[in-house]
Amino acid sequence: MKVTKNQVDDLNMTVSIALDKNDWAEPRKKKLNEFRRNADIRGFRRGMAPMSLIEKVHGGQALAEVVNKLITDELNKFIEDNKLNILGEPLPSEKQSDNNWENPDEFVFDFDLAVAPEVNITVTADDKIPYYTVTVTAAALKDYKQGLLKQFGQLESAEVSKDDDFVIADFTSGDQKVEGAYVALRSISDAKIKKGFVGLKKDDTKQVDIVKTFTNEADRAAMFHVKKEELANLPDKWTMTVKDIKTFVDAPMTQATFDQVFGEGACKDEAEFDAKVKERLQGEYAQESDYRFMIDAKEYLIEKAAIQLPDAFMKRWIKFANDDKFTMEQIEAEYDLFAKDFRWNMVRGKIMKDNGLKVGKDDVMKQAMSMAAYQFAMYGMQNVPEEHLTKYAEQLLGDRQQADRILEKVEDDIALTWVRKTATIEKKKISLEKMRELTK
Repeated sequence: MKVTKNQVDDLNMTVSIALDKNDWAEPRKKKLNEFRRNADIRGFRRGMAPMSLIEKVHGGQALAEVVNKLITDELNKFIEDNKLNILGEPLPSEKQSDNNWENPDEFVFDFDLAVAPEVNITVTADDKIPYYTVTVTAAALKDYKQGLLKQFGQLESAEVSKDDDFVIADFTSGDQKVEGAYVALRSISDAKIKKGFVGLKKDDTKQVDIVKTFTNEADRAAMFHVKKEELANLPDKWTMTVKDIKTFVDAPMTQATFDQVFGEGACKDEAEFDAKVKERLQGEYAQESDYRFMIDAKEYLIEKAAIQLPDAFMKRWIKFANDDKFTMEQIEAEYDLFAKDFRWNMVRGKIMKDNGLKVGKDDVMKQAMSMAAYQFAMYGMQNVPEEHLTKYAEQLLGDRQQADRILEKVEDDIALTWVRKTATIEKKKISLEKMRELTK
């Protein structure tokens, strides 16, 4: 067996492994004997079939299995002996030697290997990274407070319908009747038609073409209590009779609202409520600032590290690792983002290793619970009991894909917290609009 290395450049090499008959003949013979011992061929007792028949049936398979194992073992030994830190895994070279499997003698297999580049990066006070802060303005505070009160508001009866109200009505057409249908005025897309629904009072009647008025079929089906495919059976023209009008009213400034928004006893009057609103808004702005810092810090450190990647190899490896699910055109289109993430992973790993930064179980659980709380908040559930958060966090960590995402976020936070303490942070004030423009 002969192994030949060709160093293409600092990051790429090719390795050729040559096998002659002395390398594979005896292992192949042993493999055929295994097949013979287990062969159950009609006309022969188990394990007693003639070797010529075994050779005919299993010869090619035995040779392929033996050669594949010899090549794999030798390639792994070469990587280990040379202490190579390779990227991905070895790939068969695009230009392979011709091997004769019908009349085998010598085999030559060629592989491409990519070596992980060395990461050289230090972070000191000489490194300057911006940190943008957004000031809470009186207007923003007012809007945010109004939004919270609207979020915890409720529907109440009104005398006259307005643009965003709900009309509860009975619809009749001939002998057909639908009672208590909810008509959301905001769902009527035609402005001229919608105008005819504004100013309605209880007991008013109105002729309605439901197809022209309620153009969304799913909404129309729900309103008339039928399946979407049954809409064609409904008449177009109906008489609508207003039974009630519901308008959305913001939550009042009461203790019940204070408790609902911030938790029981968190604030006792409007002044304390306003202080809590400001605190929450500042917290959200701080999250946006931290997110922007994460982007800026990553970009700065990636640029500083200036890691060269074997791009051609990496593109081939992505295709191979994903079982050819993506075309090279798709990989080319997304490669820059992949390469950026890959470089950051290497930088982050170097920072954590050089500075003894570790991920603890508590860090992972804390992040999982934070993610759980965020997902509950997406559904308007702000003050979820800790036992529910813990249970959901454990479910997230039980999912391999989610667990990997959580671990990656924790590592990012640990590395970037260290960077923030070590580098010089240049604080810059910015408007919320400009901050969001930057983040786009």
